Amino acid sequence: MKARKLTMAQAISEAIGQEMERDAEVFVLGEDVGKYGGIFGATGGLLDKHGKDRIMDTPISETAFIGTAIGAAAEGMRPIAELMFVDFFGVCMDMIYNHMAKNTYMAGGNIKLPMVLMSAIGGGYNDAAQHSQCLYATFAHMPGMKVVVPSNAYDAKGLMAQAIRDDNPVVFLFHKGIMGLPWMSYFEGSTNEVPESPYTIPFGEAKVVREGSDLTIVTLSQMVQKSVLAAQELAEAGIDAEVIDLRTIVPLDRSAVLRSVRKTGRLLIADEDYLSFGLSGEIAALVAENLDTVQLKASVKRLAVPDVPIPYSRPLEQFVIPQVHSIVAAARQLVGASQLEGTLA
Repeated sequence: MKARKLTMAQAISEAIGQEMERDAEVFVLGEDVGKYGGIFGATGGLLDKHGKDRIMDTPISETAFIGTAIGAAAEGMRPIAELMFVDFFGVCMDMIYNHMAKNTYMAGGNIKLPMVLMSAIGGGYNDAAQHSQCLYATFAHMPGMKVVVPSNAYDAKGLMAQAIRDDNPVVFLFHKGIMGLPWMSYFEGSTNEVPESPYTIPFGEAKVVREGSDLTIVTLSQMVQKSVLAAQELAEAGIDAEVIDLRTIVPLDRSAVLRSVRKTGRLLIADEDYLSFGLSGEIAALVAENLDTVQLKASVKRLAVPDVPIPYSRPLEQFVIPQVHSIVAAARQLVGASQLEGTLA
């Protein structure tokens, strides 16, 4: 398959466009998804190709257009609804959790809801507490929805195609800082080669981004790029880190995590969501529940956003969101602590 380098925004838009060509029941609705192309570029160019009947700009009423998408999905269409910022889920949570997530169950399986709820996540660019959260653990915590969080253009295209074809509601979350937007600085690793032809990536299959033997870093989204940079720095210090990109958290590839930690004996979770009751705790619990087959050389370490709103102040925002240097420091501490424990033993 012929490939070119695409940004994540271009890859997501291409996946949606190809699925619209393949299936006449696919359509997009949301705020500024048409002429503007989505404020983070996820629907760029689609209005010109498919027209306003299939790329539908909506009023500023998230409850209304997500409810519309739910009804359309129940009738056999495959809508993609863009919630501009994931932080806005609060104004439409009834539609998301009491209808999108539960209606198939409440109907005894007599209806399907093949819809995608697409939204932007993440901080790092001083947009303050109401526009900078990740919240993927919030959606993963609630039964009934699959949760997809890509880290690069190749994965974003394949996972979006898979999401559109899935007969269940899928929450597809893209980090603003890796979309490749010209007006926002981003990590270059997210822009990569993407085949022109359509393809899918199965849910629940994590990816080993970098193999290593000294410790495992489990992560996702923009933290993958940061973790790879950290691993390169750690290598210079003689520490060989393995980086696991979860790609989806519902379903979660538990086997990939356990397989890696069995090999390295050390686990660091790098997460841009909140620390308490979140993804980092779930991964830590997974390893703790399998200590009969996992021999840890050190205690599990978690890096995540402390339980505070994301600050507007740049220094404070950089402090609460894990950075490359904080991943490096945590990894060095983890390896150093286990070496010290071994010496004392």
